Parts: sequence; structure tokens; C-alpha cells
Amino acid sequence: MIRRFFVRTRSLEEGMRIDQNIKDRMDRVLIARGTPLNDYLIESLKKLEIGGVYIQEGEEDPEPEQVEVEKPIPAAAKNNISKHRAPDPSKVKLTESVKKRVSEGIQYLYNNSDSEKFANTTSNITNNLMKAIQDNDAIAVDINALKTSDEYTFKHSVDVATMSMIIAKKQGLKQADIYNIGIAGLLHDMGKSKIPLEILNKPARLNDEEFAIMKKHSIFGYEILKEKNEFSTAISLAVLQHHEKMNGKGYPLGVTSEKICPYAKILSVADVYDALVTERPYKKSFSQRTAVEMIMSMTEELDITAMKSFLNSVILYPVDSDVLLSTGEEARVVKNNPDSVLRPVVVGLTTGQVYDLANDLECAKIVIQ
Repeated sequence: MIRRFFVRTRSLEEGMRIDQNIKDRMDRVLIARGTPLNDYLIESLKKLEIGGVYIQEGEEDPEPEQVEVEKPIPAAAKNNISKHRAPDPSKVKLTESVKKRVSEGIQYLYNNSDSEKFANTTSNITNNLMKAIQDNDAIAVDINALKTSDEYTFKHSVDVATMSMIIAKKQGLKQADIYNIGIAGLLHDMGKSKIPLEILNKPARLNDEEFAIMKKHSIFGYEILKEKNEFSTAISLAVLQHHEKMNGKGYPLGVTSEKICPYAKILSVADVYDALVTERPYKKSFSQRTAVEMIMSMTEELDITAMKSFLNSVILYPVDSDVLLSTGEEARVVKNNPDSVLRPVVVGLTTGQVYDLANDLECAKIVIQ
């Protein structure tokens, strides 16, 4: 079994196998994932000022040959599944080729913030996301399926952009606003490119002094965009304010709701959600369900309109997925309730019983495990 862990560059030893690609600013691979490190490569990492890397240990377990045996479903259950099934609304779908283009583009942006191609690259990425939304008139996002890159910063940026664009669409904003929010989502963490690597890549929680430096990333990002004439004030402000809270307890300005720009209110919801469900070296990820529940509890911190649009846009349990109920029964999701993302309509796979978890009072005590 392969184990993956983070090691600071100064602690690397010859023979360790790196578990990530190291690329230069032109996106060329300098050290390929799986390469055993030697003294020369370790010195190269130090010269590149890379604070730490992921290392792999162990071998892949041979995959045992498995034969899928589908459990028989009683006729009563099949009939109710067919009778009550209502397809999910159209979801954003990113093809592998789009994912590759978007991932490569966002990596280029974060490594080349001074490039003359910066604005054009940002526009190309946003156009790809916009097209993915428009191609099937998507008004929802399957939050289980969002994954563009294994690298946190790039994945997070694209996920936040995608969710923010869907939230904006759900709110009925104009196409130009949806597009601009996509750009702001892609670039909201751009200021992290100015944070020292030993802080950015620290495999433990930051101390107060380090966190104070990290919090400056929104200011740095704002300054990067303000130097470029291609980005509107609304986009720059969204990058500056995406960590502000409605109650004034955010940063960097500590302003309250009325002084936070509309784009930032949308970005904040998507940013908080994606951070909760993403594992980092210093924290485990929360489940999608727990993250949604946490979002629902943040009524003093997050904009209520943006929160409701998020909850009405995300699909936590896609139709046709199987779930385990707190009663111990397996069930199939046949319909999602738009105003109750945690409580869809399901059909028991053994009894054929229909459970409308959101609207049937008799189901009040039943939850999806």
C-alpha cells in the first residue's frame, strides 16, 4: 500500500520517491512523480525555494479481480423507483480535455502573474467554464464530482469559480456578471503566489504571526489585478473581500455586509465550502454532508441570499445513487428536494418503501448516514 506524506525540503533524504510533479514557470516537468530523489535533485529543490514536497512510501497493492454481483431488487421497489424517479437538473460537466486545458491554464497564471498573457489566459479558462455551463444549460453542480487537479491551489480555484458561476446563475445575474464572477473565482487566491513558500506549504497549522502574513494574500491578489487594466473594479474588489464576513469578523478590512461587494458574497460561500471538503497536510477533510450542514449554520457570517442559491444549486445525493438510511436500510435516491439538499426522496431497496425525507413527517427521524 502506498502512503503519502509531506516532507520539508531540508529534511529530504536520498532515495525518497517524490509523489508530485515539479514544474517550472513554463509548465515543463523538472522532476516527475515517482522519481527517487538524489542529492542533486534535493539541491535543485532547495535552489527553487520549494519549501516541501509530497513523498510516497510503499508499493501499490495488486488489485484483486472482483466480479460485481448486483443485488436483486424486489419488483415493488423497482416499480416505485420507476414511478417516483425525477432526473436531477442539468449539471456542469467538464470533459477530460477541458479539465486538462483549465488545469494547465490556472497553473500558468499562478506561476506567471507578471506575464503579458495573464489576462488572455484568464479569459480562455473562463470561456471554457462558461461553455461547460451553457452547453447543457446547467443550473446545478454535483459537488461529489468536482475535481480538476490533484494540486490544491489549482483545484480549489477552479472549483470555487465553477460553483460561484452556478450560484450567480441561480440568482438570475446577467451573463456578464456570471463571467466576471468566474474570473474572480479563478483569481481569488492569486495573492498566495506572493506568500513565502515556508508558510504556504507548512504541513501544520500556522502560528499567529504566520497566519497574519497568510491573511495578506487577498491584499496581494487585489494589488496584482489593480496593476492590470483588463480587470474591472468589481473583480478586484471580489478578490480583496472574499474572506470578509457579514458580521464584520472577516479580513483584511473587517467590514460588514453593506460594504462587501456582491461578487465577494458569492465567492465566500463557494470558498468556505470547498475549503471544508478538501484535505490539507494539517487537517482532514469534512464530508460533503457535514460541510453543507456547516454552511447552513453560518448565517451570521455568510450572505443569506448567496447561501440559499448555493444550497439550491448543489446536488449532494445524485438521482440513482444508493445511500444507507439511519434505519439500516439501503435506499436509492429518486428525486432531490430543491430546498432541502440533505433530504431527498428515496426508495428502500428491500421494502420498496418511499421515503420523502423532506416533506413526510413520519420520516422526520430518518437521515442518510
